[in-house]
Amino acid sequence: MNPKSRCQKQIKWEIDPEFSQERTSTKHTPPKTPPPSTTSKSFDNMEGNNSLFPKSSQNLSVPVHVNISKHTFTIMKGCINSMETDFCRFKHSFSLCWSSVVDALEALKKLLRDFAVPLAKVSGERLVEFSQGWDNEWRKAPPVMSLLSVLENWEEVLDLVSRPGQRFKGEGGTEAAAVHIQSCWRRYIARTAYLRLCRRKWAVETIAISWLMHTQMCRVRKALQARRFRQLENYRSRAQHLAANWKHIQSSKRTIIHIPSLGYSQNHRQNLKNFDVLQNIQIGRLCDIRDENVDVIYVCPRHLENDILHYYTSLLKCDEATKRDDTGTRRFVILTPEAVDYFSTHNMCLSSLLKYSPRTLRRIRNRIQGKQAYIVGGVAHRDDLAVADELGVPILGPEPAVAQLYSTKSGGRRIFAGAGVDVPPGQGDIYSINQLHETLADLMTQNMSVQRWLFKIDSEYGDRGTAYCDICHISCYNWALQEYHRHGPELWNKTKWIQESVLNRYLNEIPEWLARYARPAKTLCYPNWACFLKTFLGQGGVVEAYPPSDSITNLTVDLMLEPGGEVTMLSCGDQFHSSCQLDAVGSTVPQTSVCPETLHSICMRVGQACLQRLIIGHVSVDLATFLNRNTMEQEVWAIDLNLTYSDQLAMTQMLLMMTRGTLNCSTSSLEVPTPIREKSCDLKIAANVQFLKSPPVVNRYAAISSNLFHSNLSMLYHNVFLMICRDHGIGYDMKRKQGTVFALYDSSERCRIGMITVSEDLQGALVTFAQNLSVIHQEISQSKMQGETNFKELIKDIKDILQMTVQNKLRAVVDKDAA
Repeated sequence: MNPKSRCQKQIKWEIDPEFSQERTSTKHTPPKTPPPSTTSKSFDNMEGNNSLFPKSSQNLSVPVHVNISKHTFTIMKGCINSMETDFCRFKHSFSLCWSSVVDALEALKKLLRDFAVPLAKVSGERLVEFSQGWDNEWRKAPPVMSLLSVLENWEEVLDLVSRPGQRFKGEGGTEAAAVHIQSCWRRYIARTAYLRLCRRKWAVETIAISWLMHTQMCRVRKALQARRFRQLENYRSRAQHLAANWKHIQSSKRTIIHIPSLGYSQNHRQNLKNFDVLQNIQIGRLCDIRDENVDVIYVCPRHLENDILHYYTSLLKCDEATKRDDTGTRRFVILTPEAVDYFSTHNMCLSSLLKYSPRTLRRIRNRIQGKQAYIVGGVAHRDDLAVADELGVPILGPEPAVAQLYSTKSGGRRIFAGAGVDVPPGQGDIYSINQLHETLADLMTQNMSVQRWLFKIDSEYGDRGTAYCDICHISCYNWALQEYHRHGPELWNKTKWIQESVLNRYLNEIPEWLARYARPAKTLCYPNWACFLKTFLGQGGVVEAYPPSDSITNLTVDLMLEPGGEVTMLSCGDQFHSSCQLDAVGSTVPQTSVCPETLHSICMRVGQACLQRLIIGHVSVDLATFLNRNTMEQEVWAIDLNLTYSDQLAMTQMLLMMTRGTLNCSTSSLEVPTPIREKSCDLKIAANVQFLKSPPVVNRYAAISSNLFHSNLSMLYHNVFLMICRDHGIGYDMKRKQGTVFALYDSSERCRIGMITVSEDLQGALVTFAQNLSVIHQEISQSKMQGETNFKELIKDIKDILQMTVQNKLRAVVDKDAA
């Protein structure tokens, strides 16, 4: 290899402070990518990476000899004057090894020309020593720092070489600059293309994955739709079979699968505390076994401890309900789905939990195998169809879609309108603020006697989605009332143009009136009117009048819409309330506020209207009765419709179990057989003969509540609580068919209980109920720890009812004497 070709090798910048002056060979790593031209690319790298050229040459150490060089010559602009005396003397002194010195000298000259170094003083001894240590047969350029170490003025040269752009001032600088620019540009183009390719590749992968997920989701959705459609078809076919054979099923041995599921929407379920306890409030359904032909499978939404199981087993033994049937199995069983443990924090409805519990479904199938069976659910949910399809049994209830349509407040008003029963003045299906204001102004103008207006959210239940606003707060009310009296009621109702001035005045003042004075009934659900209004307009709602009377009685009637087309009244009771008149906590059974014939007529019409809309199963109707001030006649308004098994009905079943009586809703009487008292043998024989002829019955009255709450109850275990009640004489007398019975729901929280008090008259039942609440509150509370409870408000409402009862009795006596 000639010196010229060797000088074309790439020169790599390396810092090697320990380069040996003796024959030490230093190993270097070859570059990963060969440059386009060796020399220019080498210095291009040096120029492109400024970190290789420190700003101060003092930070670099170049190995130099301590001894003073005797052979020093000069290189001017990368060229050597061969005729110079110093160079000739140096050449002559090292003529024997000149062949190796020439390669190192050429490499040094090439470096100085490339960087346009004007003057460099070379130490001959160091050059020779470097040339002896550098193997010129290596296929790479010599180390730059080692080359600079042979110079006397290496610091000045290093300073110059380290300057940015210095490489482009030397030999071939223009070409090197062009190569550098081209390489940077090509690098940029290649990098941009690579990044674009990466983005496109990522986009392709994302689109492909999204498409695969979309297609998979479509397949799953279609499969689910097909499955749900098949489940709906199976439900309809089983419902037809149930309707055709209903009378036979009711008269034969059958199994009722009670699933007290609250199939509310997910948003509602997530906002409810102790949702599993709320679903277990209807544990009184177990008392259906008082019918000898009925076996009960009760699906419980939570695991019950032994104390509650023992309590209900003992309670049902009072009617010999736990006696075993012909096969030796007990007539009732309580099952808890295993999915309760897996989804304990999801507030899933009971039907969904049972759907994902194969072991529980298998146990139910084994128990109903070869028997007549059907499901009695709660609030309808689409998973009810899945459970029924898995078990292969019909559902005594409407389709979920039908139930969802007519279980709203607006849907209930449509059914009441179809039934031809009286409803409060109002309007449903309101979805905009302008519609709300216009509807409310029109209703207020046409019903001047109404003092309070109610706003009900369609999808809510009970009083959770109810707000109210009193008309006395609107500034133009007195003026509107004067206009009404000036024209008279008959002319006012017949002539629309007379109402225009009042209507326009109402329209102007209603927005401010609602913003200032409208109040939600339960501030825990909706803290203010703005929050309530947002949900009201989003989900739709109803505006209706509150009964214009100071004395209002609400009552609940439970209906059984049989698949065969008959309507049966199962329970009826007058409501009593806690802090809010709209919040029903319990009822007195049977009802005494409405004439039984009138009540029966209303319920039959509502029931037939429901049957016409393919609604079957259990339905509860809420009514309000009051005395009309103008006509002094009693009016009954239908105010709410619930397409579900009610809490009142579950407590009524427990009441009938304990009293062994029958509730005759046609006459509004609770008839209980009177036990025969043993006085003497002759009297006993005479009583038995009389009993065989016509079993004597007596009437009883009961106060029932399934939603009694006291936070301090959690401090007592159930057996301790029952022991305290027994010490205070709170209990039930089976012989006299009167006393107190409790309903227990859970063993962990223990904050909610149900209670039934039975007495010979209504006043006695209410007094016993209030006294029990007072005793329990005093026993579990202290002056500094009252706890959260609805006992106090309930006691106050019962006292008001008792006072009203006394006044009604006195008025009845006066009217009788006057007659």
